[in-house]
Amino acid sequence: MSESSYHFQVARRALDEIDAAQEAGELLTLEGLSARMGMSPAHFQRVFSQWVGISPKRYQQYLMLDHAKALLRERFTTLEAAGAVGLSGSSRLHDMFLRWEAMTPGEYARAGAGLEIAFGWFDTPFGESLAMGTAKGLCGLAFASETGHEAAMADMTGRWPEAAFREDPAALAPWIAAAVGQGGEARLHLIGAPFQIKVWEALLAIPTGQVTTYSEIAGAIGHPRAVRAVGTAVGRNPVSWLIPCHRAIRKSGGLGGYHWGLPVKRALLAWEAARADSRA
Repeated sequence: MSESSYHFQVARRALDEIDAAQEAGELLTLEGLSARMGMSPAHFQRVFSQWVGISPKRYQQYLMLDHAKALLRERFTTLEAAGAVGLSGSSRLHDMFLRWEAMTPGEYARAGAGLEIAFGWFDTPFGESLAMGTAKGLCGLAFASETGHEAAMADMTGRWPEAAFREDPAALAPWIAAAVGQGGEARLHLIGAPFQIKVWEALLAIPTGQVTTYSEIAGAIGHPRAVRAVGTAVGRNPVSWLIPCHRAIRKSGGLGGYHWGLPVKRALLAWEAARADSRA
C-alpha cells in the first residue's frame, strides 16, 4: 500500500469514528482520536488535515447534528432569477474552474448508445469514489463508502445502459485531481432529461459553504409547484459533489435524503462550511 493510500485510509477511519461519536453526542479529543489511529497527535493531525482540509477539532464543530439548520439560518442562498443558474456554462467551485456541457434531449433518449464511457476508482476525503466520463468531461461521480463497490457500479452503468464502458482511470485523473482541491480545470458532461439538467444547473449556482431548499430551486427554474419533481431530479444527480446536490435541504433545516448516504452528505456540508470559514 502506498503512503498516500495509507494516509487516506487513516482519514477515512477517523471520519467514521467522528461520525459515530457525533451520533452518540460525543466530542473526540485529538489525543483520543490519534490513539485510535495508532499515531502520534501531531502526525495524525497533519494527515487528517491533508485529506480533509481542516483539523479534526474544527471538523467536529461543523459536524454537529444541527449543522444543517444553522446553514439554513445563516447561509441560505436565494436563487432569484433564471439567469443565476449557471447558464453561461461555467462557474467557480472549490479551488478549480469548472466547465460543463449538457447532452441534447435526443442524445439522452438513446440511453447512452454510441457513447464510450471511461471509469475508475479514486480516493477522496469522503471515501472511495467511482468516476465516469466521456471525451467531453465527467458524467458520473459516486461515493461507495455506504453502498459498496458493486452497488455503485450497478447504479452508474444502469443510467446509460447502451453505452460502452472501459476501465481507464488515467483518462479521468486530471479532472478528479481538480475536484479534490489540487487545482486545475474540471469538465462535466451532463447526461440527463431536460428538466433534470435545469435542476442540476441551479445546483451549480449555489456557492460553496451555503445551502438552499428544494422549493427555491423549483422557483429558480420556473416551476415553483414542482418541488417533488425537483427533489427527484436532485436525487438523480449523477455527478455528486461537483454538481452539489448535497447543498439542497428541506425548509425545516432537515437534511432530507442523499443518494449516497446521509453520513456522506453531512460530511460534505461540514467540510465545505469549514473550508469557507477558514478562507474568510
